[in-house]
Amino acid sequence: MIPYGRQWIDEDDIEAVARALRSDWLTTGPEVEAFERDLAEYTGARYAVVFSSGTAALHGAYFAAGIGPGDAILTSPVTFAATANAARFLGADVVFADVDRNTVNLDPASARERLDRRVKAIVPVDFAGHPADMDAFRQLASDTGSVLISDACHSLGATYRGRPVGMLADMTVFSFHPVKGITTGEGGAVVTDDRVFYRRLVQFRNHGIERDPEFMADYHGPWYHEMQLLGFNYRLTDIQCALGRSQLAKLPRFLDRRREIAARYTEAFERIEGVTVPAVMPDVQPAWHLYVLRLDPDLYDRRAVFEALRERGLGVQVHYIPVYWHPYYRSLGYARGLCPVAEDYYRRCISIPLYPALDESEVQYVIRSVRSVLEAHRK
Repeated sequence: MIPYGRQWIDEDDIEAVARALRSDWLTTGPEVEAFERDLAEYTGARYAVVFSSGTAALHGAYFAAGIGPGDAILTSPVTFAATANAARFLGADVVFADVDRNTVNLDPASARERLDRRVKAIVPVDFAGHPADMDAFRQLASDTGSVLISDACHSLGATYRGRPVGMLADMTVFSFHPVKGITTGEGGAVVTDDRVFYRRLVQFRNHGIERDPEFMADYHGPWYHEMQLLGFNYRLTDIQCALGRSQLAKLPRFLDRRREIAARYTEAFERIEGVTVPAVMPDVQPAWHLYVLRLDPDLYDRRAVFEALRERGLGVQVHYIPVYWHPYYRSLGYARGLCPVAEDYYRRCISIPLYPALDESEVQYVIRSVRSVLEAHRK
């Protein structure tokens, strides 16, 4: 099976982890601090705080923004459910706006229409690694006094109008799951230029504990610490951060290969009737986390195509079921029809394998298989 995505681990990564295992630190030690410095430098942010997962990082970002009961975030329905779920963890509501028909990113015009006084954070998602229209969302956040939080879990290494993802929002969230641009096994991070957000993020991921005497209500001696807020154990280990540092050094090479494969796919599929290849907006350099084809339902049965490709050993996937279609969100009163562009996209989408470790024979096999299956299953 050729999956839709997977990690690329080599001997350098294994040796980096082995060095961490041989050291005196396994949990929170020098590799954590070094990985955070590396991430901040790479993204152009002042601070980086690593977390145990991308979901934990979203939870931390929403907490740092002060989101709680009576508040809401505004986000896209075309995302993994964690984007919305992390707000629910804090007792907040979720307002879904529709997506742009070309990029499948949150549509700024729909977002403006759906805004209400509960919305405390606007959370665009960089779907498939293509940065959202962040200038438009920056203006919208400024107009409404909202915090701008970028769910960039797909887009580490992407650029928007010459600026790296990580410099575009008040807080930017990344994921290091094995199918993402780099991996720490599980893991995530938030980058920001705001010192207040930074300090809240650091406390939140470590049980709400403060160790700096300057910020304590009291001080009894060098052993003393204070739990100042109700935080979580969302720490990332030195072992994982050693892997992350090794992976981050290879990210430019990984991105080059993803872009090369994406260009091959676009050339192979863009002239097939009833097939839409991913759009790339001007002045944007995507990270190509996913390569999603859209099939005209009048010409192709998406399920039949999906099953036929699986039979050929391609681990195709569908990204994503609209979040508010899931039973949990339906139980909260969300109904189908809320975001018609997103729902139309869901009827058409299918993700094909794309990751830097794909070799040339595998890329050619993917292209041949997709072409053959589409030809065989055209209505």
